[in-house]
Formats: sequence, C-alpha cells, structure tokens
Amino acid sequence: MENSQATMDADSGFSGRAGLAGSADKVDSAATSGRGWMSVASVATGAFAFVTTEFLPVGLLPQIAHDLGVSVGTAGLMVTTPGLISAISAPAMLLAAGRINRRLILLILSVLLLASNLVSAFAPSFGVMLLGRALLGTCLGGFWTVALAASGRLVQQQHAARATAMIFAGITFATVIGVPLGTFISNLFSWRASFMVTGVLVAIALLAQTLLLPSLPSGAAVRTSDFAALLRRANPRKSLLMVGLLFAAHLAGYTYIAPFMVQGGTFSLTTVSSVLLGFGLVGFVSNFLMSAIAARRLQASLFAMALIMMVCLFALPLVHASQAGVVALVLVWGFAYGAIPLCLSIWMQLSSPDFPEAGSALFVSMVQLSIAIGSFTGGIAVNTLGIPANMLLGGILSLIGLGLILSFKFGFSADNGKLSEGLSKK
Repeated sequence: MENSQATMDADSGFSGRAGLAGSADKVDSAATSGRGWMSVASVATGAFAFVTTEFLPVGLLPQIAHDLGVSVGTAGLMVTTPGLISAISAPAMLLAAGRINRRLILLILSVLLLASNLVSAFAPSFGVMLLGRALLGTCLGGFWTVALAASGRLVQQQHAARATAMIFAGITFATVIGVPLGTFISNLFSWRASFMVTGVLVAIALLAQTLLLPSLPSGAAVRTSDFAALLRRANPRKSLLMVGLLFAAHLAGYTYIAPFMVQGGTFSLTTVSSVLLGFGLVGFVSNFLMSAIAARRLQASLFAMALIMMVCLFALPLVHASQAGVVALVLVWGFAYGAIPLCLSIWMQLSSPDFPEAGSALFVSMVQLSIAIGSFTGGIAVNTLGIPANMLLGGILSLIGLGLILSFKFGFSADNGKLSEGLSKK
C-alpha cells in the first residue's frame, strides 16, 4: 500500500495537500514523532463519538417512537434531520471559518456535540428531540470536513492515506461498539441512558483532542469560487452523484433495520443488538482488509462492494421470516458497507486534488444529504408500503449507483492517481 501511496503522491497530489490536507503547511512536531499518531487517534475518537451519536437512534427507534408518541417512520426524522442540516453546514462552516485555526474549530464542534447528546437525553417531547438532533447536524458537517482535511497534516506525508483510514476505523468501530452498545444500554435501562453514556464518550473525545491535537493553522481560506470551479467539472459532479446514491441506498435500509427484524416477533430487541454488533464487526474487518486492495483496484473494489450491498437489500424481504437468513444477509451487507465509505472517500480525493478542502466539504455534504434523503424516503416507504419496502428502495438506489460506477472507464485505480475520464480537466 505504501508503494501505491507514493505513486498517488507523485501523480495526483494525494498527499498532505490533496489527500484531504487542509493546507500546504505540515505540523512538523507531529510528523517527526509518535505524537502525530496520537493526534490522529484523538480525531478518530471524535469520529467514533460523532458516528455513535448520529446513528444511535437506529437501534432505539421502536422505544423512542413509543415513548415520545410518534410512528416509527416519523421517528426516522432523528436520522434525517442531522443529515440534512449537516449537508448545509459542511461548506457553510468551512467558508465561515476562514483562516481560523482548525484545532479550535474541532474543539468547539465537540462541545456542541456534547450539548446535542444532553438535549436528546432529557428531551420531554419529540420536538425537543429534533432540536437536539438539529444541533448535532450543525456540528456534524463541519467536523467531518475539518477532520478529514486535517488528517494528512498530523503525520508524515507518505502516511496520509493511513491516517485517513484510521479515522474511518473510528467510524466502523462506532458501528461495531457504539450503536449496539447504545441498544444494549437501552435494553438494560432506557434509551435516555444511551444518550447520557454517549455524552460521556464525547467528553472523553473532547479531553483527548484538547491534550493531543497540535495547532492546525489554515494556510488559506476556502472561497465560494473553489466550490464553483469544482462543480463545473463533469467528473466531480458525477462522482458526487455516485456517492449520494450509494449512501442513500444504505441508509434507506439501515435506518429501519431494527423495526424490520422486530416485526412479526422474529427477533427480540436483545437479538437485534447482537446482530447490529455483528454488522459493525464485519464492517470493521472489511475496512482494513479492503484498504490495501482499494489502493490498487479502486473501481473494481467499489463495484464489488456496492453489488454485494444491492443483492443483500433485494434479498432481505425474501427471507424476512427466516432468522438465520436475515442474520446472514445483514452480516454480508455489513462487510460490503464497511469498505464503501473508504473507497468513496479516496475516489473523491482523486477527483479534486487541487481543491482539497472544497472537495472534502462537498463529499461530506453529499454524504449527509444522502443520509437525510435515504432515511426520509425509507420512512415514507415504511409508512405507506410497510417495512420491507425500504429494503427494496435501497436495492434500487444501489442498482443506479452501480450504473454510475460502470460509466467511468475501467482502469481507475489509486495507482495512477487519476480517473480514466480525466482528473481535473473535466
């Protein structure tokens, strides 16, 4: 992987500048010691906290819907709301930040995340719950944009991709431990206790970042014209659409996975927690196994994982009555999805090497927008056609995404650091 990474650096600028690096400046002290990796670990801990908070309602949907007096489909707005708001906040916060030190921004966003968890934990009504989730959306987009852009600056240039993968490991680890643990705590105590415990996790992440993150000055402020220049190119536009389709496909199904399994009495809530744990565990393994493969065969890797996810989504309604069948498909789906965010992140990096922070912000915006759209349309499908319909919707979105992957000429890999159709000329 390191050899292919060197090639990427030479050919595409996928390094501290283009590989999600917010500035050409490097943090020298971090790059010359193990403290750099400790800094990356603190950001990964923040990623763990953010993702746990974002998807915590997935395992708690039936309980929250019952206690706050709303339908399951309406309760899905707890996932839709932060996704929609963060899609706007990602570029907006980057523009507003100007040349403010990125370390300060990350710390402020972690404080807001802590406040979001506390509001959600003590929400007396669904309206107040949505206010807490809206606060999450406000800081979510900004965190991902700044964190991903800063990852390549915390370690030596040749290790930038590995640092990014480590932050994505925080995401998958949240799926492995965070969401299932929240469901487990809810079963023991209440869903409110799950948000409280997540708040403690956020406080730990905030403390780690305060102690370990070095100063991250911004070399130049991102301008509106950077976004406009990037969106004028066909390649980044088509890549963003592909990102949106695949994430929306996943969220249309995953947001309502707990009600899907509970419906008909096939699964208990305790069993759901165990299955979600398995989903995250195989995804965690996939993230590491596929990182080396994706570095050499990015397009083929993404196509294979998206194809597996599509097959699982279409097949789940067919085996709904079989507990063993559902568990098997959910685990295979988890393995496929574990590699998809990393593949798409690298894809977008290679699509915007000369506008790294703008490209990162657009990627984050599209991911969060697709989370909102996927969970919202999935909720409509659940409310109108029944729970299995949201799985079919996810399968259809995956199929369209596969078509877009094929629309890029084969041969796109991280080795040559460019898309076959042209990297920055289209």
